Amino acid sequence: MKRDVVGVNVPALRSHNAALVLDLLRTAGETGISRLELAERTGLTPQAVSKITARLRADGLATEAGHRASTGGKPRTVLRLVPSAAYAVGVHLDRDELTVLLADLAGAAVALRRRPVDLGAGPGPVLDAVTEEVRALLGEVPSGGPVLGAGVAMPGPLDHRAGVPGRVTGFPEWAGRPVRDELAARLGLPVVLDKDTNAAALGLALRPAAPGSFAYVHLGTGLGAGLVLGGAPLRGDRTGAGELGHQTVRLDGPPCGCGGRGCLEVLCLAAVARGELAEAARILGVGAANLVRLLDIDQVLLGGRVVLAAPEVFAAGVREVLAGLDLATPVGLATARDAVAEGAAWLTLAPVFGK
Repeated sequence: MKRDVVGVNVPALRSHNAALVLDLLRTAGETGISRLELAERTGLTPQAVSKITARLRADGLATEAGHRASTGGKPRTVLRLVPSAAYAVGVHLDRDELTVLLADLAGAAVALRRRPVDLGAGPGPVLDAVTEEVRALLGEVPSGGPVLGAGVAMPGPLDHRAGVPGRVTGFPEWAGRPVRDELAARLGLPVVLDKDTNAAALGLALRPAAPGSFAYVHLGTGLGAGLVLGGAPLRGDRTGAGELGHQTVRLDGPPCGCGGRGCLEVLCLAAVARGELAEAARILGVGAANLVRLLDIDQVLLGGRVVLAAPEVFAAGVREVLAGLDLATPVGLATARDAVAEGAAWLTLAPVFGK
């Protein structure tokens, strides 16, 4: 099924100034924002803002949200984003589960599908499952609205620019498979591929009042981190940033699927398998402390299915390690089960807002 991807005025969305205005409309939410406020916050002239908002309204991306009292003269007209103007697909391809969701232009999930998969079954059968679920999801797009594309998040290592996985830990058969281009051809949609932790970090970074720098530490079927510095994800030229799970913390430790020994991931997951969650949290805290010392980040956010199964145990354990090292960085929880899939949708949506 090939979706309409030209229903939104793409040239307008590619305008830097339009993206600035759209992002302010997004962050203003349902309460909206006036043209005067848009001019003040963007540095654009009122005339330029009027032209941009008129075009956005004509394209169905913005609408009036009422009026606001003014200090003088007539009340100000308030504008807001139209979330139903466009949609994006977010795909979280985990080692044992596939989650596919449809997000509106504001990033809110409007439909979701989930099924078990085995990444070890190989790219062919797994990409068949992704294709099947995304096609089914596209049938749920409200009013046949335009779909801008699909973001796909999966374990690394991978090359986000080329859209190709590397030697995924434990699943070497994925190395070199052109996942992005293959799915784009199957779905008839633009596709973006990134690491699962990067996608989640992007979605979290775009929340209103998100800290300027933080690490999203994900403990699920694997262990990794998504890093945000200066409000933007730090991927590295080879998408290698954030490989927290493969920091060596015990030189003579057990072998890891990455080829190393004593990696944070293998030690942490072994503690989880033994049911020693407090010990797993302590090990996770060591990794978090390394990130804080290296990057001087504002916050550590914990997420992933293992963390969310015992959130207070992991939050308390990581806080204890940081406090013991006199590191005052706050530790929080990313409590959304589908943070990775939601972030994957933002891989497609973010450029609309200049992110």
